[in-house]
Amino acid sequence: MYFMYPYFGFTEGGDTTFVVEGSTMKFGYGALTEVGEEALGFGMKRVAVFTDPVVARLSPVATVLQSLRAAGLDPALYDEVVVEPTDASFQAAARFAVEGRFDGFVSVGGGSVMDTCKAANLYSTYPDDFMAYINAPLGGGKLVPGPLKPHIACPTTFGTASESTGLAICDFVKLEVKAGISSKRLKPSIGILDPTNLYTLHPNVVAANGFDVLSHAIESFTARPFTKRPKPARPGLRPLSQGANPYGDIACIEGIRIAGRYIVAAVTNLSDKAAREPLMFASMLAGVGFGNSGCHLPHGMSYAISGLVKDFRMEGYPPNQVMVPHGFSVIVNSPAAFRFTGPACPDRHLRAAAALGADVRDVPPEEAGKVLAERLVQMMKACGVPNGISGVGYGPDDIPALTDRAFQQKRLIDNGPRSLDGAQLADLFRDALRYW
Repeated sequence: MYFMYPYFGFTEGGDTTFVVEGSTMKFGYGALTEVGEEALGFGMKRVAVFTDPVVARLSPVATVLQSLRAAGLDPALYDEVVVEPTDASFQAAARFAVEGRFDGFVSVGGGSVMDTCKAANLYSTYPDDFMAYINAPLGGGKLVPGPLKPHIACPTTFGTASESTGLAICDFVKLEVKAGISSKRLKPSIGILDPTNLYTLHPNVVAANGFDVLSHAIESFTARPFTKRPKPARPGLRPLSQGANPYGDIACIEGIRIAGRYIVAAVTNLSDKAAREPLMFASMLAGVGFGNSGCHLPHGMSYAISGLVKDFRMEGYPPNQVMVPHGFSVIVNSPAAFRFTGPACPDRHLRAAAALGADVRDVPPEEAGKVLAERLVQMMKACGVPNGISGVGYGPDDIPALTDRAFQQKRLIDNGPRSLDGAQLADLFRDALRYW
């Protein structure tokens, strides 16, 4: 591997193997009308359809329900999913799934809906104490015991790529932190991506999702190589987030290029519907990439941004819900994080910057992280993204609490290409306060 890709040179005690976890996808206009046939193919009869109260009133849910009924199936609608789900909302969804005795699941909505459906599938198939499956150190980190019931994931947004990953994330409200479950068994059986679902999205939703795509892909492309992660005692303990690897690289760099080309047009020109289809495809690619490689610092920092939110609301999202949309909670950290990680793998940061359209000719390696950060900031300004963490309600006095919460995200922090301590993490939050 070293001779093909020097970044993946073997290290003493490091892993020597990476796993390709493929995702089954169906992509195209009108693809939602085929959900019923897909469900039949998985042997479903009694189907739980998960969505949130807003999406429940929109055409994608009606299309899915009609398709399931036309196939002779018996769908039961659960429309109480919470946007930016909590531990309580995960447990409520799990109770619905247990009581319904379903043999299959369909999720129709954004990442919150798909993640909630994954959790409901898990806890109804293998009941246990809620904290048992939650990633350590917050939870027990118990391995999912076996295969779950079939799950057809139908995203109505893009960005989280939850249809292609084995992650389910929620907000632990009392602890003021986000965490979740990570297992390849959580990955949906198939993702059905219909670009027409994006036509009515608010520009802020497009921006949040689009920048989530970009950060996913850049983080995964610049993650520590899989050969620097300790070799597991046995194959079954190899983590879902393996670190950067040649397979993930291919999807990530193309996802960066496509999203970088279309995101500004998709956010700023509502009539340009053609710009939204490529973003959904880029999201699919980024999902393949980070589903195998894993994210790092911007996402680790984002969980603190989401968990400690004070009074921030964003137009285009539920008006009565205090929240920082996930994509914004990530991207407000990304320029600061990439400035920090640049020295660890400058070539990769420069390749990412070039894929975003930056001129990287004659840029010295020590400037790689800065060039990537500057290009991201240009795009953030063009799309009206909040100006750093101060743009979502945080100030210097909040940095100790943010640092404490973010430092708990060991799975993500350890996946970065450069190690750091608590003082350095606090410096990153200071750097992220404002970019312009």
